[in-house]
Amino acid sequence: MLVTFLPRLVLYKKDWKSQCLLDEPIFFLKTTAYFKICCNFAVLIAYIMTIAEFISKNGGYISSSEAKEASLYDYLLNSVRRGEVVRVRRGKYAMNDSLAKQMIDVERLVPGGVLCLYSAWSYHELTTQIPLSYYIAVERTRRVTLPEFPPIQLRYMTRKAYKLGIQEVEIEGFIVKVYDLEKSVCDAIKYRNKIGIDVSSEILRSYLARKDRNITRLYEYASQLRVGKKIDELIKFML
Repeated sequence: MLVTFLPRLVLYKKDWKSQCLLDEPIFFLKTTAYFKICCNFAVLIAYIMTIAEFISKNGGYISSSEAKEASLYDYLLNSVRRGEVVRVRRGKYAMNDSLAKQMIDVERLVPGGVLCLYSAWSYHELTTQIPLSYYIAVERTRRVTLPEFPPIQLRYMTRKAYKLGIQEVEIEGFIVKVYDLEKSVCDAIKYRNKIGIDVSSEILRSYLARKDRNITRLYEYASQLRVGKKIDELIKFML
């Protein structure tokens, strides 16, 4: 029984080989291409997750030297090209979406500092732009030493402008000072030449569309900051 079975088994194997031999090149090419696509996709997902996890565990940032030490530098550059990671300063990178979500202990890093400009506009949802730094206002007479991380942009203001419209809010567990809605809009008009007319107009339009706006307070602030006439012109133009 065993003797008669073995030849048939060998013959079956030979027939199977000969039958597949004709289609082997096509089968091989298709399989190889599919395998490469799967591998590339897996590698792409793996390095994005690795970069994201590294940045998350590293306080929200990664440096070029850290990426090289972790053998992630090429993946970091690819992530930057794809828009998942942004450069916040020379040699320092962060996840694109994390900059809009993470808050810092402003009082500890810059005692008396107030979130302003892009940080305040982002908090009040007046603009779709994601700030690449934390914008913090201090009095003009102060001298502040900033840490290397996180990226902070200081805005020095006169005592009068600095004190106007400060409110305390809780953001992600931190009690921080931020300029209120109307002061933030006035700052957008005041710095319109630096931030661009498009940005300042977007902020004013967003403000006018809100139900919690306070036009009386807006004009009070605008008068003190000497931008009342300009705000009046823009509002009349938009309405």
